[in-house]
Amino acid sequence: MGMVDAWHANAASSGLVWDLTIAAVALTVWVIAEAVKHRHWLGLIAIPATFCIGVSCGLPLYLFLRASRGGLRDI
Repeated sequence: MGMVDAWHANAASSGLVWDLTIAAVALTVWVIAEAVKHRHWLGLIAIPATFCIGVSCGLPLYLFLRASRGGLRDI
């Protein structure tokens, strides 16, 4: 419970928590949408990485997995 209290200790830390939460949810929706569209299920590994480690791990991991399958030429 002390961790949650620390997240909302002041306006700056509360704003950071909301920013990272929104980024993690947006990344999750994007990963799921692309996995369903392209049938590339390995990219779903980025979701647990995002929520266990952080957005700074999940996003680069997903982009790496996406690039390694040649998905960047689809853009």
